[in-house]
Amino acid sequence: MMLPNTVTAKTCPQCGHKGRAVDTQVVKAMLRGSLHAIRPASYHFCQTEQCPVVYFAEDGQQFFVEDELRERVYQKHTQEEDVLICYCFRHTPGSIRDEWRQTGQSSVIETITAGTQAGACACDIRNPQATCCLGNVRQFVQQMQREP
Repeated sequence: MMLPNTVTAKTCPQCGHKGRAVDTQVVKAMLRGSLHAIRPASYHFCQTEQCPVVYFAEDGQQFFVEDELRERVYQKHTQEEDVLICYCFRHTPGSIRDEWRQTGQSSVIETITAGTQAGACACDIRNPQATCCLGNVRQFVQQMQREP
């Protein structure tokens, strides 16, 4: 989508929060439609949960919303059980919680770490935020362990 140039650089054109720079390859990998939509621009990731924008061009002239992507974005649905939290090994909050309920523990961090050490991850292009999911997974596991 295109917007008028009324936005400051590196802030989301919708919510105004600062976005984190992502490589254009991530945006290309995540887009569902034609890659003709990609412009020669620097893109940023908006992690604000209530904001529909996922990626935006630094100049504020273009943005992509979740409906235009191949995957739902965990940062936009942190309270949902079926959204991927680990895009390489396909873990969801629900699958992590199910293991916790059944066994009283979670092996997800160890499983992801082993997969990463084996060279089987591609977080830099499979994860919409373009970084490793372990930070999100650790935070989720800690939060889950504090629940009654």
